[in-house]
Amino acid sequence: MDGVPGRWWSLAVLSLGGLVVGLDTTVLNVALPTLATDLGASTSQLQWFADAYLLVLAVLLLPGGLLGDKAGRKPMTLVSLAIFGVGSLWSAYAGSPGSLIAARALMGVGAAFLTPLTFAWMIVLFHLRERPKAMGALGGAAFIGLPLGPILAGWLLDHCFWGSVFLINVPLIVIALVGGAILLPGGGARSDRDVDWIGIVLSVVGLAGLTYGLIEAPVRGWGDVLVLGTVVGGLVVLVGFVRWESAQGRRALMDVSVWRLPAFSWGTGVLVASTLLGMVALFSTPLYLQGVLGVDAFGAGVRLVPMIGGIVVGVVASLAISQRRTYKAAVLLGLIMIAVGSALAARTTVGSGYGWTGAWLAVFGIGFGAIMISGQNLALNTLDEARAGVGGAIAQVMRQTGGVVGVAVLISVLSSVYRGHVDVAGLPPAVGDAVKSSVQSGLAVARELGSPELAASVKSAFLTGMGVQMWLSVALALVVAVAVFLAMPRGLGKTDREADDRRMSDRTQ
Repeated sequence: MDGVPGRWWSLAVLSLGGLVVGLDTTVLNVALPTLATDLGASTSQLQWFADAYLLVLAVLLLPGGLLGDKAGRKPMTLVSLAIFGVGSLWSAYAGSPGSLIAARALMGVGAAFLTPLTFAWMIVLFHLRERPKAMGALGGAAFIGLPLGPILAGWLLDHCFWGSVFLINVPLIVIALVGGAILLPGGGARSDRDVDWIGIVLSVVGLAGLTYGLIEAPVRGWGDVLVLGTVVGGLVVLVGFVRWESAQGRRALMDVSVWRLPAFSWGTGVLVASTLLGMVALFSTPLYLQGVLGVDAFGAGVRLVPMIGGIVVGVVASLAISQRRTYKAAVLLGLIMIAVGSALAARTTVGSGYGWTGAWLAVFGIGFGAIMISGQNLALNTLDEARAGVGGAIAQVMRQTGGVVGVAVLISVLSSVYRGHVDVAGLPPAVGDAVKSSVQSGLAVARELGSPELAASVKSAFLTGMGVQMWLSVALALVVAVAVFLAMPRGLGKTDREADDRRMSDRTQ
């Protein structure tokens, strides 16, 4: 039984949207030093160039999923792409830090509406036999965009003005808009649920408080009153949100019944674990390449290519294993490869060189690709068309929140270990504080002082912190692997294919 006609062309359009969202998650990291100079941005403003996007994205995913289900997927997909494109154009020509932060927030709105819609389309367009391959292509486009972002940003910053890192989104968005208007099918089932306004307010307030606190924790410290207040307050509101949603039945913003589906629960849990684990390499490796190996931004991006190759291999291997054997086997493969890659990374020394790094990046990428696509397929294969948007939004909210938690914890661990191991003996207090603030500052001070001893201490301290991060990654991967091995049902994800074929037949007649 075939799916919706033209579905693979539709997938190409949706993959373009996923690619620009993935690119924008990491492309800014490379541009921050340039933005600090050209816009005169403070450290706090630099942080919010990235965090404004992440905060709005996390907060609006659930309402965005509901809006797509109610207003129609095709019109909302086109509107979301347009919002993201306008935000990108505004970001490219923002004349002040405040303007850029506002533009980045607008991009977050577009991404929040677009992300659940792209996954909902997979349920609408493809029947179960084809969906893993479609999800592999869509997920691969989004996740390859993560390490690809620094490569493009590094080249553009060497040859163009800083706004070009945002302008690269615009032609891709234009192509996606034209292609979407022509190729995406209209019509389809729409949700007839009433809008749960109280649920929307509770989810926005709770996620905003939790996400804001986690973003500020590495800067202010976990004991800061504002951090504790927003994190605890956000968690309390989210508990109230879950209790409210449980009593709403069909009106609920978050359909809590999906959590009773084992495949959705396990798939979402695996997706969160993949994000937490993936943030280790995506955050620490560029710092290592630029700080310890001394390569420039473009060079650091190019040296992430083994991870991109690994992700592709992992996605392909996972799809084959999940179809021929079980999702459980594919998830276990991914977790084992991540544990091995992280263990190799933890043994990196100042003299290891790039050959060693390229090897563990490839191994890590294989694991990351395998577990990511397995989690997505497991979670979304269980959803019907009417709740595809909200269900996809729930999975993505969990993934995005996991990413924010992962970054907050990783920055805190790395900073704490680095400060505790870097040798600032004999330096004036102000200079010592500058060295301890970050590996970049430490190396800058070492260059100014002409001190190879201080530079060696800074690099060694950073690698010690990265090693602790990687061993934590090994531990988390093994804990999740044990849980999957002992508790995850072997046949999970093997749903009734004949029923799915009948559903697709009804749509195409």
